[in-house]
Amino acid sequence: MRYISTRGHAAKTPDASGRTFTEILLGGLAPDGGLYLPESYPLVSPAELEQWRRLSYADLAYAVLSRFVDDIPPADLQRLVSRTYTAAVYCNGRVGTAASDITPLRWLEQPDPGHGEGGLAILELSNGPTLAFKDMAMQLLGNLFEYVLAKRGESINILGATSGDTGSSAEYAMRGKQGVRVFMLSPHERMSTFQRAQMYSLHDANIHNIAVRGTFDDAQDIVKAVSNDHAFKAKYQIAAVNSINWARVAAQVIYYFKGYFAATGEAGMAGRQQVAFAVPSGNFGNICAGHIARMMGLPIGRLVLATNENDVLDEFFRTGVYRPRATGETCATSSPSMDISKASNFERFVFDLVGGDPATIRKLWSEVDAGRSFDLSGTPFFARLPAFGFVSGKSSHADRLATIRQTYDKYGLMIDTHTADGLKVGSELRTPEMPMVVLETALPAKFEETIVEALGRKPERPASLQGIENLPQRVAVMDVSVDAVKQFIKDHVC
Repeated sequence: MRYISTRGHAAKTPDASGRTFTEILLGGLAPDGGLYLPESYPLVSPAELEQWRRLSYADLAYAVLSRFVDDIPPADLQRLVSRTYTAAVYCNGRVGTAASDITPLRWLEQPDPGHGEGGLAILELSNGPTLAFKDMAMQLLGNLFEYVLAKRGESINILGATSGDTGSSAEYAMRGKQGVRVFMLSPHERMSTFQRAQMYSLHDANIHNIAVRGTFDDAQDIVKAVSNDHAFKAKYQIAAVNSINWARVAAQVIYYFKGYFAATGEAGMAGRQQVAFAVPSGNFGNICAGHIARMMGLPIGRLVLATNENDVLDEFFRTGVYRPRATGETCATSSPSMDISKASNFERFVFDLVGGDPATIRKLWSEVDAGRSFDLSGTPFFARLPAFGFVSGKSSHADRLATIRQTYDKYGLMIDTHTADGLKVGSELRTPEMPMVVLETALPAKFEETIVEALGRKPERPASLQGIENLPQRVAVMDVSVDAVKQFIKDHVC
């Protein structure tokens, strides 16, 4: 398996082949500013799907990842995934449950094929240490980084940006890891109180939090600018853990397979029964993994993209216009992890949409990088869009409150604000012929203020996280400045 850049051949090696998995693991962006993708997607046959149905989560992770990784010995890769995906790691999130299944499926409405009812379910992805779906990939990434760095005798400085959940997931996965420092940017005062406390209360020597006076997009732009300074990146061994990192996306592909198997139930259904997935999406990483699973042959009938008031992606899938918003146009909402107006992973999907043509991607993203929009409506590319199975919708604060109330009253289930966005849009776009599986984003404890507004009561939280907001916090606050962030990194690298 070799990897190429969405923007051309700057990712090629001297012998004109693509780079390997471990070569791109630590790098984040390709040297030309593009994102890494495999030269071709590995295909999974219906017979293989039936075999995979019976696997544990760890064994399924190995089956999926081994299709993308050929430069880590199989026995080592098996050990890495077996050490990552354990009930011990994924039992901290949901009060009163042991996550032995890692990603349990909870039916809200059971399917009834005889009456044309496809069913409605939530795939629980938030049993990890930071109560968010990001743990599903980030815990693996931490183990992969430590393994590769030990083999090479190297160290790295991770630079990332978070809108709320990636930061804490990365920091909890990397804290104490040998050869790894983390510099995590977040938008100042634009995350929930719990999210800030999760990150800023960590005092590990290798963890550094930076709050920038701007939006997530400002923070992400800084990360990209530093990554595109090739001399600085090389000198300070800058690596990435955001979903621009291919390993993050590959790890997220796994739970689409697991969710599919849980939703279709009995053996013999793989390859015949289609499933729809509703995905709350801001940066397009989570739903991009679903797109890749579908390209691999998983029978996903629909990928339902749900946005909040920052509806850049919904606008594209409805109109063909991709119009990133300026900082002043990006709303602060009650689903803050989706307060994003430049979707970093979107480039990967558009690369597939335009037939893998890097020249077209360079042209389109020259507009995006200059702060302008592009319009594919009326082009053959937009005409191809339905073939990829995407539909979309958006949700507002009022919608979130109503969905949280309705879900609690009707099903006895408390959900977080982002999952509410997914459930609201997914419910509107259900079709009777296939189950609708909503991907859970986080546990409601992370967004206590809005849960109280919706339900008049506080959500439960694990005992280990009681009173986390009262712990001492350590964070550097600075203006939106690439130079200031570079200087901070210089000052904190030994």
